[in-house]
Amino acid sequence: MPESVAEDKKSQAKSAKPVDSVAGQRYGVVKSINNLTVEVVWIGEPPASRELLQLEGDPNALMEVRSFNHQSHAVCIILSSIDKINRGSKMIATGQTISVPVGQKTMGRFFNALGQPVDNLGPIEGAEYRSIYAVKPPQQLAQPKAPEVLETGIKVIDFFTPFVKGRKIGIVGGAGVGKTVLMMELIHNVARDGKSLSFFTGIGERIREGHELYMTLKERKLLDKSVMFFGQMNETAAMRATVGASAVTSAEYFRDDEKRDILFFVDNIYRHIQAGNELSTSMGLIPSEGGYQATLFSDLKSLEDRLYSNENGSITSVQTIYIPADDLSDPAVQEIQQQLDSVIVLSRAVAESGIRPAVDLIRTTSSLLTPEVVGDRHYMLATTVQSIMQKYDSLKNIIAIIGENELSPADRVEYEKAKRLIQFFSQNFYVSEELTGKPGEFFSLSDTLTKLEEILI
Repeated sequence: MPESVAEDKKSQAKSAKPVDSVAGQRYGVVKSINNLTVEVVWIGEPPASRELLQLEGDPNALMEVRSFNHQSHAVCIILSSIDKINRGSKMIATGQTISVPVGQKTMGRFFNALGQPVDNLGPIEGAEYRSIYAVKPPQQLAQPKAPEVLETGIKVIDFFTPFVKGRKIGIVGGAGVGKTVLMMELIHNVARDGKSLSFFTGIGERIREGHELYMTLKERKLLDKSVMFFGQMNETAAMRATVGASAVTSAEYFRDDEKRDILFFVDNIYRHIQAGNELSTSMGLIPSEGGYQATLFSDLKSLEDRLYSNENGSITSVQTIYIPADDLSDPAVQEIQQQLDSVIVLSRAVAESGIRPAVDLIRTTSSLLTPEVVGDRHYMLATTVQSIMQKYDSLKNIIAIIGENELSPADRVEYEKAKRLIQFFSQNFYVSEELTGKPGEFFSLSDTLTKLEEILI
């Protein structure tokens, strides 16, 4: 066995057990508590950065070492409930970092950011555990393969933002415009072939949404091919900021060790940044642009850079992105979009008009919409449709002033085509059948292209 591989195995073995016992006699005493930040005066050998500390007598009351004020003063962040930890509390060094279970035994299970099951199905017996900080350097494909386009059955996505294996797609929108519903429809349509494993990461979202996801996967018989991690809205900022790395660690195992293709869903990646901002504020760090943490870029990159494909397997990522106050120019939203290959923009105005999914056909973009990826026919149709929608957007302003009847015959034809296109891209979803009373629809890409050609004649 090569030396580097052997060292990696040793590192994994060190974090291969859950935190459930006191490691040695190294301990510290809580000196002060400031929101989520705790200063611990250390007795003896200090802990390492990222090492877990547990409250004496309560292994579930945990904090993580982040930095040192002095040689013996550790600055920590609270992972569990703050109510259990007080000034004078004795914190024991565990000798471990946050580690999560990996492998087949995790399929169909729900976990929190610490890798603990939260589905009331009992512990994971005999599973391997890996540290969420044991990151391997990216090993990209030496010779890139031809892009493999996955059909989603959702007309507007297949046409405007081709879903390419191993790439990243974002669903951007404000509150209540249908981001989670669109993601769940993607899970239903893309995961149903059973070829890929599905990972779902809930960051800062409601408990209700986690339950709805569970029921959707169960009803669609996808639960045994899925792994779910949740850092819910009611949990500490540290848990919400960590859960993404926990889920990625589990996904990496299946990609690298079991050589599987992964569908990696994140709802909501903006909450990851938001949680990091809360931690940064709690630690007294100076904010940057827009009030966000100065480490916004590195916080995001440390997660996004782990979502890649190599010679073993692929990770195809779908991420929802909340827009604060519907402001697409928000610095965090802009930073996230830079990490993506395709961006689906959901519009409140479109949603209010009754179109579902409420996709803004003008602002939705993809770097993968090229002849090399989708072919000449698809690319030319997309170019034509985008041109018509741009014309429609400018004509709306004119119509608001002079009325539709005053348009020239040519403009009126383009305007009518645009309205037909908007209606065409509306679609009933399988995951919304009970709510709408209308059966879900799946459209092949070839049918979509044929119908569009008929509209554009």
